[in-house]
Amino acid sequence: MSIEIRSLYKRFGNFLALQDINLDIESGELLALLGPSGCGKTTLLRVIAGLESADSGSIHFSGEDATHLHVRERNVGFVFQHYALFRHMTVFDNVAFGLKVKPRHLRPSAKEIEKKVYDLLKLVQLDWLADRYPTQLSGGQRQRIALARALAVEPKVLLLDEPFGALDAKVRKELRRWLRRLHDDLHVTSIFVTHDQEEALEVSDRVVLMNRGRIEQTGSPQQVWAEPASPFVYGFLGDVNRFEGRVDRGVMHFSGMELPAPEFVQESDREAFAFVRPHDFEIKPASHGAAGISAEVTRALAIGPVVRLELQPTGLAASDPNSSKLIEASIGIEHFEELGIRETDKVTVRPKKARVFLKQEN
Repeated sequence: MSIEIRSLYKRFGNFLALQDINLDIESGELLALLGPSGCGKTTLLRVIAGLESADSGSIHFSGEDATHLHVRERNVGFVFQHYALFRHMTVFDNVAFGLKVKPRHLRPSAKEIEKKVYDLLKLVQLDWLADRYPTQLSGGQRQRIALARALAVEPKVLLLDEPFGALDAKVRKELRRWLRRLHDDLHVTSIFVTHDQEEALEVSDRVVLMNRGRIEQTGSPQQVWAEPASPFVYGFLGDVNRFEGRVDRGVMHFSGMELPAPEFVQESDREAFAFVRPHDFEIKPASHGAAGISAEVTRALAIGPVVRLELQPTGLAASDPNSSKLIEASIGIEHFEELGIRETDKVTVRPKKARVFLKQEN
């Protein structure tokens, strides 16, 4: 089922939670709503579900107006962060619950319910736990049962609100992969909320980045990572260094360096920011005499094949807005060993790649 959202607004008192949301979700798509706490992603999910009503705007399910439909009429399945399983029911009864409470004329027979429940438990690879109770399961198992229960009623849309947020990192990673494989098998239109960028980029077909109740950018995981549309998106997706400077005729000037900014060739002496990811620096020992920012290695932390470096600029004037900013860089451990640098050593740092944004004028 496809979903079309137009000009959606939602206010809680004086707080505008959603502002002019326009979004198309394709049938069978796995979409991630990504953003920091308070950005509006859970509110948007709840409005789609019918758990909250919008102040204005519309929602259509496959062309049919669902804006004012009650939650029971929308045929959506829910999976929440904290499972919401019935503790007094077995795994089987938890999954069967939505089927058993259907109106009599829509309710499957007991035999049909039994078959459907076991089919779903096999789908989530937990049919051997049918007689257990939720308290006897691990967190990851409980979440898979919650998903099976949501799927039991054959929802047209599956909504997941921080589904793996209560789990430890290793289990989260395993369940992310499992959810992606499951979705590829079922192709039910799915929307999941997360503040975890890695989760959104790894699992989804498309990512919707939200900030302060607005959509900042929509695109494939690769698109939003490689072509961030705003400083917020650049800063939210992964670690980043931000340098202040000025753009003049297509060149970004900061801390004695120049970087090409051809998209701003028409701009004259404008305040700007250059964003550089940690792996996009060229680092050389200061003795090599290379051009760049002089810095001291204050920390070198080897994590597997990568060394993370914290570099404190030393050669900038106190008036330079970048003089007190720690530079975070990362290089391969083999390259680190080749350079022969250690903590307290002096180095020269130069961006190999940067993204420039103009400072917005008030």
